[in-house]
Amino acid sequence: MSWRIANECAERRFGSAARKQIIMFLADKASDDGSGIWCSKGTIQRHTELGETTVKRIISEFLREGILVETGRRPCRNGYTVVYRIVINTIRMLEPTAEPDIDTGSTVDPVQPEPGTGSTVDGVGGPQWTPNHPQTIHKPPTRASARDAAAAEVGDIEAEKILAAYPEDKIRDRRTSVRLIAAAVKAGVEPDDLLQAVKTYAKESEGYTRSKVCFSDNWFKMRRWEKGLAQIQADREKSREAAAKGRASLAEWIHERHPLCRHITNRQIEDLIASKLVTPEQVRAAGLQA
Repeated sequence: MSWRIANECAERRFGSAARKQIIMFLADKASDDGSGIWCSKGTIQRHTELGETTVKRIISEFLREGILVETGRRPCRNGYTVVYRIVINTIRMLEPTAEPDIDTGSTVDPVQPEPGTGSTVDGVGGPQWTPNHPQTIHKPPTRASARDAAAAEVGDIEAEKILAAYPEDKIRDRRTSVRLIAAAVKAGVEPDDLLQAVKTYAKESEGYTRSKVCFSDNWFKMRRWEKGLAQIQADREKSREAAAKGRASLAEWIHERHPLCRHITNRQIEDLIASKLVTPEQVRAAGLQA
């Protein structure tokens, strides 16, 4: 048993009570580096009192998400038992369970029913009302804070739109998913590209069984959208190369005053001149209007 691994797992969110229950059981069997876990799915089922299908599904999810890896097999009376290792670095990437530190003020008497009395040395009295008193008049937000709030709201709406394209039955921990999407967009990812990457994954996974489709929070956490972005960039580069090749062919027709020049449109001529592939004089010499 490793208290170190158990503490690491206890301080992270795994998305459901069943997933947390299984990872804590496995952590209880691990060494300090997360290795040396050998217990059959039947053993896990008996100790956690979860269903057999649930245990098999969650173990498969952990392996697919990189939370667990198989390191070997140990013979047993029923054949063999798989040996697992908990990947600490993957665990540390998960969302922590701890609430952020909040300054709560005095721990002796944290509730202040009455306003302060001010400095007794200088004789300055305190405010008439406490900040949370019904008759307290709060200052309106500054333009900057209002702008920031509006931008955050727009960002959340955009993130929700992107998340809506994800396979509906595999959307989990919506708050975390939206936060990860907003962080990716803030880091410079184009929202339209990210939306297209999500739609591509949704289309690819249509024929998958439900257990093979990644939960949304893990999909965005593991930045699996990067594969879709790479394909989008490759398609754009291919399109640019094709366009450049097409412009070069049109320019060659004009240089050679080829009979096919008559099929070149005015917009294409303007594009060729702007790209400096031809001059207005060459266009006119080919019998076209520049």
